Amino acid sequence: MLSFIVVFGVTKALTNYFAGRLCDRFGRKRVLVCGGLVAAPVPWLRMWAPSWSWVLFANPLLGVSQGLTWSTTVIMKIDLAGPARRGLAMGLNEFAGYFAVAASALATGFIAAHRGLRPEPFYLGVGFVAIGLSLSALAVRETRHHLAAEAQQLPPQGMPTQREVFWRTTWRDKNLSSVSQAGLVNNLNDGMAWGLFPLFFNAAHMDLEQIGTLAAIYPATWGLAQLFTGAWSDRVGRKWLIACGMWVQALGIALVVLAAGFGGFACGAALLGLGTALVYPTLLAAIADVAHPAWRASAVGVYRLWRDLGYAIGALLAGVIADALGLSAALWSVAGITFASGVSVALRMTETLRPGEPLHASGSQPRELSGVL
Repeated sequence: MLSFIVVFGVTKALTNYFAGRLCDRFGRKRVLVCGGLVAAPVPWLRMWAPSWSWVLFANPLLGVSQGLTWSTTVIMKIDLAGPARRGLAMGLNEFAGYFAVAASALATGFIAAHRGLRPEPFYLGVGFVAIGLSLSALAVRETRHHLAAEAQQLPPQGMPTQREVFWRTTWRDKNLSSVSQAGLVNNLNDGMAWGLFPLFFNAAHMDLEQIGTLAAIYPATWGLAQLFTGAWSDRVGRKWLIACGMWVQALGIALVVLAAGFGGFACGAALLGLGTALVYPTLLAAIADVAHPAWRASAVGVYRLWRDLGYAIGALLAGVIADALGLSAALWSVAGITFASGVSVALRMTETLRPGEPLHASGSQPRELSGVL
């Protein structure tokens, strides 16, 4: 059950790593369009798959597409928004993505319950690919030139090597590394939720339509709340929204384990979504606060490498523990890891948002820039 998440997570994470450099070298729009092209065969492979190996084969394509398209949209929004509105821009971006995930989960669950698992639910995927690719090719414009306006306001800084950016984002810089570990753990519990929640709900005698509804509550709460949490981080700062978000996620997972019916499951899923909404856009805004425009896209790529490896790590960890000790033990373990991640942020990270003076990893304190829209 969890193997397809592992394949998807590893492929997407590795693609994220290279997407930032590709955006810097070839431009944002080209990478975005390429990501859409890679996704085109995926719904067809899924609806025609004669065996599970076909599903696993389709997932690297989906992972590459997601890595290219979503990393690029994040980078483009950061280009456009400017320091004063990074949280708002990230909240809008993640709202759009995850609200669509929720709507798709709800729609495909309804279609599957009434028409069967294949091929009808995957017709939606064909339409999504066509719309996304058309918009990317015809409506989106290149944003890389906006970096020049921001960079002129900052002290000159040489371009570090990819290795230097990797280690700075992974470990050496306390703020960047705190963001990376929180992103990894966030997606670790997300990978667990993808794989184990449907099994847990099925074991509690939920029917297919109820499971589809519960699967939609989590990303719907996550998506809608990001309309507010991203902008909120522009006002109150990043650190404590991230730490508290991790703790709320842990509470949501615990509530799902302790619940005995649909109402309790729905409350737990909503809490998990609320906690993720506090964390997700704020982590991206914190990366943009710290990383210099000269290497910001690469830093975003490294962060998203670690974040999306969380899918694979979470799926493997949850699968091993669930097989050995049961579903409840796996959920409790992930809740504990998530809580500990929030403690790590609280102890290790400093506030990255400086009113009027966004902090950069170079140690400089540039004056506030006006957003470029």
